[in-house]
Amino acid sequence: MARQEKKKDVVIVGLGWTGSIMGMELAQEGLEIVALERGHDQNTVPNFQYPQMIDELKYGVRLGMMQKPRQSTLTIRRNLEESALPYRSLGSFLPGNGVGGAGTHWNGLNWRPMLAEYKLRTHVEQNWGAGIIPEDMQLMDYPVTYEELEPHFARFERVAGISGIAGNINGQIMEGGNPFEAPRSSDYPMPPMPYTYDGHKFAEAAKSLGLHPFARPGGIASTSYVNEYGMQMGPCNHCGFCERYGCYQYSKSSPQTAILDALRKKPNFSYRTQAEVLRVEMAEDGKTATGVTYFDEVAQEEVFQPADLVILAAYQLHNVHLMLLSGIGQPYDPRTGQGVTGKNYAYQMNGGYTLFYENEVFNPFIGTGANGTSIDDYGIGQIDFGKEGFIGGSYISAGQSNGQPIRSMPLPADVPAWGPGWKEGIKKWYGHSMSIGSHGSHMSYRNNYLDLDPTYKDRHGRPLMRMTFNWHDNEVRMTQFMREKIRPIAEALKPDSMQDAFKKQGQMYDVRPYQTTHNTGGSIMSETPDQGAVNKFSQAWDKHNVFVMGAGNFVQNTQYNPTGLVGGLAYHTAQAVRTQYLSNPRPLV
Repeated sequence: MARQEKKKDVVIVGLGWTGSIMGMELAQEGLEIVALERGHDQNTVPNFQYPQMIDELKYGVRLGMMQKPRQSTLTIRRNLEESALPYRSLGSFLPGNGVGGAGTHWNGLNWRPMLAEYKLRTHVEQNWGAGIIPEDMQLMDYPVTYEELEPHFARFERVAGISGIAGNINGQIMEGGNPFEAPRSSDYPMPPMPYTYDGHKFAEAAKSLGLHPFARPGGIASTSYVNEYGMQMGPCNHCGFCERYGCYQYSKSSPQTAILDALRKKPNFSYRTQAEVLRVEMAEDGKTATGVTYFDEVAQEEVFQPADLVILAAYQLHNVHLMLLSGIGQPYDPRTGQGVTGKNYAYQMNGGYTLFYENEVFNPFIGTGANGTSIDDYGIGQIDFGKEGFIGGSYISAGQSNGQPIRSMPLPADVPAWGPGWKEGIKKWYGHSMSIGSHGSHMSYRNNYLDLDPTYKDRHGRPLMRMTFNWHDNEVRMTQFMREKIRPIAEALKPDSMQDAFKKQGQMYDVRPYQTTHNTGGSIMSETPDQGAVNKFSQAWDKHNVFVMGAGNFVQNTQYNPTGLVGGLAYHTAQAVRTQYLSNPRPLV
């Protein structure tokens, strides 16, 4: 029999960005809260301190901050006919491990989706008609509007400490910012980071072609900063160790730098590490949750944690897995189109050019995760989908994030992959290249989904989650369109040589190379219970005291990195719980 802990008002599963936000907001209401984190405890000091943290082999290559497949994994196949096999070696995506989650090892890029993305199906139908939507594409509108989310985006940016320059404040286009962004109520809390040399070159070339470059917004402090919780950030020194690393200088936005130290001081908040939640427990009538059962790694036993309110704030993949295991929402069936949990899994579509210069030095070791210059001239709100033959869009950027010599060594295609020729190539080309990248949207499809694997089980005897996913023609056409739009910019930069890497028609999804940790969908929000797993407030349609946070709620993936929307939705949910739910627990409308 499982050990039982004292009942709490709230149990939070996972202590990354959304778990920290919900913990802080609900602790301020005086509720008794416990957060359960599967991984270890970690904080800037001592865990991220210099020089131990900037160990490229340990963290950049051997993925020291990521979950290990032996701890938690899933099976993957590309279509309904394939047999899914376990994801045994991290490659395509890298879920984080420990307190702070992916918020500790991300690059820091922070965006609000373009205005068209909130009501994308309506945008398409009103402008081109439903006939251009591919038959198997499950294009949807969000049940929440940009206007409803805007104050919550602004608050997340203030809490996280985002650097940038606004392009549209209350409808007024601002010089130097992104003229295509949705209207903002205020500027970013910190000015943008300075460009590195490659960003300057890209900006000048883009301007010469009539495009609109701007500094990329990101959770990298450009100056000293104190947020509303009293948490302090220090200005970044451009060390180039952001992605896959914790920040030793309190300069990168993370749960540790923005929330956790203030949250730990709350007497009504506690958290337990090495506590892997196995399932959400339900009342006899199945209509509400009674708490969660977790595995105590130290005591090596199951523990039941009763609570009145359950917040699923783990990574997207883990949230959906828990929902499938716990009977939250009807599992999605692609053959019938019925069910909601596991529906609309989506990813991201990237590509880019590498430019080589024999006589120009870029000093790649000077950089940040969000460093660089972007254009949104080919964003999802700027494209004639009917004319171009796809639905989607991409932002295009140049900006070096690191010069780590093991994993960041771009070389011309004619350089050998090993031996003396490889060594000569490194000697000649290290620091002599720059890149221009496309970061694009990904639509949802009938046969891209998540369910429970019928064959493989985890160490607790639970079925692994199964991912069925492959690329579709629409996204390949989009990325090839971006290839042709980047080419004239690259040519204007006059490199000695250049090469590109973009997905091609017929190319199958490959789990081995890293692509992004931008897994979305599976617990999508919707206007009605038959369309998605959660409502506009991230509340489970069929279990009113369960709220599900994170990128699993995206109805399809935006062209941008997901953290900004994740943070905005988290504060939107927190407000609904505080102002509507606590006084009268019920399904919210």
